[in-house]
Amino acid sequence: MNAPAALPTDFLAAVEKLIPAERRFDDPLSTLAFGTDASFYRLIPKLVVRVESEEEVVGLLKLAHGARVPVTFRAAGTSLSGQAISDSVLIVLGDNWNGREVRNGGAQIRLQPGVIGANANAVLAPMQRKIGPDPASINAAKIGGIVANNSSGMCCGTAQNSYKTLAGLRLVLADGSVVDSEDQASVAFFRQTHGNMLDQLAELGRTTRANTDLAAKIRHKYRLKNTTGFSLNALVDYDEPLDILNHLMVGSEGTLGFISAVTYDTVPDHPHKASALVVFPDVETCCLAVPVLKQQPVSAVELLDRRSLRSVENKAGMPEWVKALSADACALLIESRAASQSLLQEQINLIMTSIAHFPVEKQVDFSEDPAVYNQLWKIRKDTFPAVGAVRQTGTTVIIEDVTFPIERLAEGVYRLIQLFEKHAYSEAILFGHALEGNLHFVFTQGFDDPLQVARYEAFMQDVTQLVAVEFGGALKAEHGTGRNMAPFVELEWGHEAYQLMWQIKRLLDPQGILNPDVVLSEDSQIHLKHLKPMPAADEIVDKCIECGFCEPVCPSNGLTLTPRQRIVVWRDIQAKKRAGIDTSELERLYDYHGVETCAATGLCAQRCPVGINTGDLVRKLRGRNAESTRAASWLAEHFSTAVQGARFMLHVANGAHLMMGTRLLSKTSAALTNASKGRVPQWTPATPQPLQRLHLPTPSSQDQRPRVVYLAACVSRAMGPAARDQEQEPLLDTTRALLEKAGYQVVFPDELNSLCCGQPFASKGYAEQAEQKRQQTLDALLKASRGGLDPIYCDTSPCTLRLVQDLADDRLQVFDPVRFIRTHLIGKLDFEPQDAPIAVHVTCSTQHLGEAQALIDIARRCAKEVVVPEGIHCCGFAGDKGFTNPELNAHALRSLKDAVQICEEGISTSRTCEIGLSQHGGIDYHGLVYLVNRNSRPRAATAQV
Repeated sequence: MNAPAALPTDFLAAVEKLIPAERRFDDPLSTLAFGTDASFYRLIPKLVVRVESEEEVVGLLKLAHGARVPVTFRAAGTSLSGQAISDSVLIVLGDNWNGREVRNGGAQIRLQPGVIGANANAVLAPMQRKIGPDPASINAAKIGGIVANNSSGMCCGTAQNSYKTLAGLRLVLADGSVVDSEDQASVAFFRQTHGNMLDQLAELGRTTRANTDLAAKIRHKYRLKNTTGFSLNALVDYDEPLDILNHLMVGSEGTLGFISAVTYDTVPDHPHKASALVVFPDVETCCLAVPVLKQQPVSAVELLDRRSLRSVENKAGMPEWVKALSADACALLIESRAASQSLLQEQINLIMTSIAHFPVEKQVDFSEDPAVYNQLWKIRKDTFPAVGAVRQTGTTVIIEDVTFPIERLAEGVYRLIQLFEKHAYSEAILFGHALEGNLHFVFTQGFDDPLQVARYEAFMQDVTQLVAVEFGGALKAEHGTGRNMAPFVELEWGHEAYQLMWQIKRLLDPQGILNPDVVLSEDSQIHLKHLKPMPAADEIVDKCIECGFCEPVCPSNGLTLTPRQRIVVWRDIQAKKRAGIDTSELERLYDYHGVETCAATGLCAQRCPVGINTGDLVRKLRGRNAESTRAASWLAEHFSTAVQGARFMLHVANGAHLMMGTRLLSKTSAALTNASKGRVPQWTPATPQPLQRLHLPTPSSQDQRPRVVYLAACVSRAMGPAARDQEQEPLLDTTRALLEKAGYQVVFPDELNSLCCGQPFASKGYAEQAEQKRQQTLDALLKASRGGLDPIYCDTSPCTLRLVQDLADDRLQVFDPVRFIRTHLIGKLDFEPQDAPIAVHVTCSTQHLGEAQALIDIARRCAKEVVVPEGIHCCGFAGDKGFTNPELNAHALRSLKDAVQICEEGISTSRTCEIGLSQHGGIDYHGLVYLVNRNSRPRAATAQV
């Protein structure tokens, strides 16, 4: 079904009454930004609606049903087959779909569709339980998409996927009707209103089960991983029509209804695990070992062909022996998990004994050491991004997902490799979940020329014939049918089963409004239409595969754009410019949505499979627009004056507060910030007072204590505590007290007030001035530390990160607060944890420095209860963004107050972050040293170091 040329006027008018304007988007930037998912398709929606309640979904579906307007549902948009995009109405989940309810000690969990899979597992972890599905995208994918695609992963196989672990479902059908299988009143009402539909489902089940050949085929197909088409196994596994309906929803990709809540039977999450890598001399030997391992206590067996191993052999940290493997080598990465260490050892013995008779080229024995097994899994996880990182600009990365019968796995691997060679996909690699015969093959593809499209079409015709016809396998094992495999569903299933799927579709969605052309399509060429352009934009981001893994950690997600969307829009702007199309309006919108509201802290790079830091692009764009180079140079040369100016401004703000009061100043300041478009910083009750004094003692040559050089950041030198803060001692004084308590002599670098790490300049796009200040500071630190003899303590983690990134001088030992306390103070102090709960915010820089867990561990030494709010990765204050774009900070911390309500205090490692955290958390946030100093005392034996 094609979307109408324009949405009906009456429909739009009704939507305007139902959904507030701030959650409706039809401007060119927003619709373009939402026109992509992780697949290689693009459809630009005419309207994007962010929904916050089931009532809104019901209302929208009733309107769409009445007006015959197609709609598509979107959770995280990490789908790989084009099932989360629309050229009509795209319905996107908002914040209020994050509910969860743990039942029976973790045996079950009820989840709303907006819960990220990894967050569900974090809730279950204390009970040593988890949800069954474990897709590679679990840190970004949401429950709605995981269920709707029947996503699986490396460990869950077919036994623990959503279909098999489903305990209950609440859904909204195409006509807006709601049924909750766990609510008897809801079920009874649904039977009254939709009895005919349930009767027809029951009849379809009876007819299917009575058709012995078809029933046998369905059972045979689902012994393998299979997500091609609808879940026809529901018709043979269940006779109760509501059970049939619930299980048809699993894997239906939003084409049969909206999943409003799901209840899972959870599975054990065993605490003990070990991994091994066994490299066999050839594919055949490797694949013969798989059925043997399937009978053993393994939790995962991943196959990697020589091509995939070759793709990562030159990556940092990879063992040298990977390069020396033979041309035909094929590896199995094996993991086993158990409830106890003794049981794990028994399992390892059984596993290794079972495959001892196979010839082996190289073997890394089972290890429980995280450093070892993490490196082994890094080999596996780096294969996909390795192809993406080396592809030609303008091409996309395609990851296909098929299943071969396990007994014919070796033959299937060989035949796929032959197809790679036939169609000249020399870069293609193979890996996959061997226990299920589930193989992923990754290749790069351009769609900007008809010959390339024709090559792809010929390749896919060969692949579908090979997998579905010759081998009787599955064309989609876990990535969903989407529009990618919709034309081939009948080829795999046959005419009878295919028509049965259409009967189901027409029964549950008679108007055909739910995600048309996904799963089932009457267009045999749909997989070759709406192919996504991947034009060159900037070398910083050209390798982006638009997977969306970055989005959960982005503070502007839901406010303006995400990193993926920033790249999508910038690519389009550059392509339009090259084509001579006017982009002035798009660029005007992008200045705010893309550039101004980007925190540029780089957390996206940590989640990106190819390591892209979208913040680097944004800083580059800011640099192009940086028109105050002379002023920046003056500030760099007169930085002490700039710090004094900051203190003066804080004095003025403090005076205004005393005269006007909190409420009036807050209101006036907000208005001024808005009117000046951020040029006048916004005052809040959490705004610091100026530091009243800066006393820097001169080091004594007679002092025999070990020295530590204390680099107090410019914010620490300018800002004291907020007026309302119960803790009124400045950070400098508390830090000195703690260091001296541990037996250190504290010294400061010369000309401290002139020093700066360069971050304020870098964030504004003044790279030259930023590097000038950074180098000046490093030179001063080298002198103060006596050529690197003394450790250097920096009291603010963003400044530390700026200084140590690409640090060429290995004489300098620069520590952030977490690492210094962890490595230098813990052994010199005794801790007495407080009863009062403490909230912890792990700053972006602390995460980049690799000290996130260490910060939490230190907090747990100091407090009996530690709260780390879920879903807050970056606070969005981003240096001065909290002053100039306070909406970014407010949006990033919109859930903080509820998360920390049991706490009276929070800790962090960045003074500016603490301003926003205090404002939006409703509690005072302080530097980590306050907590450590308050809850520690010198160890008697080391009081005199």
